[in-house]
Amino acid sequence: MDGITSQFNSQFELESGYAAARVKVRRAGVRVWDLPTRVFHGSLLACVSGAVISAQLGGNWMDWHVRFGAATAGLLVFRIVWGFVGPRYARFRSFVHAPRTVLADLFKRGGERHAGHSPSGGASVLALLSVLTALTLSGLLSSDSISTDGALVRYASESTVTAATSLHHKLQWVIYALVGLHVLAVLAYLLLKKIDLIRPMLHGDKPGLRAPHAADTLSVRVVGLGLMFSSVTGAVWVLRA
Repeated sequence: MDGITSQFNSQFELESGYAAARVKVRRAGVRVWDLPTRVFHGSLLACVSGAVISAQLGGNWMDWHVRFGAATAGLLVFRIVWGFVGPRYARFRSFVHAPRTVLADLFKRGGERHAGHSPSGGASVLALLSVLTALTLSGLLSSDSISTDGALVRYASESTVTAATSLHHKLQWVIYALVGLHVLAVLAYLLLKKIDLIRPMLHGDKPGLRAPHAADTLSVRVVGLGLMFSSVTGAVWVLRA
């Protein structure tokens, strides 16, 4: 695995040309978010929104709730893998920081800019991914005792299903809170620190920075989108959504 990752990384760096000697400010901006990461971000938003809406509608819509949940599981698998082998700013090691660093970033005055996620932004991403993973896993073991069972209910004891169902219902409120905080943080950066975090996630570039570019070549896009597609379709097929 290390050999494959090393070869993959070398290809990224060779094709993207973001060696230190080439670090400079470009009018178009520094390429921070590769296309697979941006597609993941939009797809996750769509799937989580679909899962929430279908759950609220209930009835026959619960079939779609299961489908959206399975697709979310596939997206999370992709993001975890991409967090280790993807371009530099998509990797966990680029935005995972010690708690004191996160706290210092939260209360720091001024508008310091980061090419990737800031320490506090990285903590928010990790929290969202962690809770979504727990929500998805608990959903696989949840049952409404009427017509909708998670894919793993048949293999679990009644007490496990009861506990998982309760946890699944409670975690939805945690997700609402985290998403709300995430949106407020983005707005705070935009209005108070004059840092736009929205458009870079749409087109991939952050202007006015002196930083290395993230790899976003054709091969990166093909590999990343292929991995995402296979993860999502595989999860939907395995979970029989």
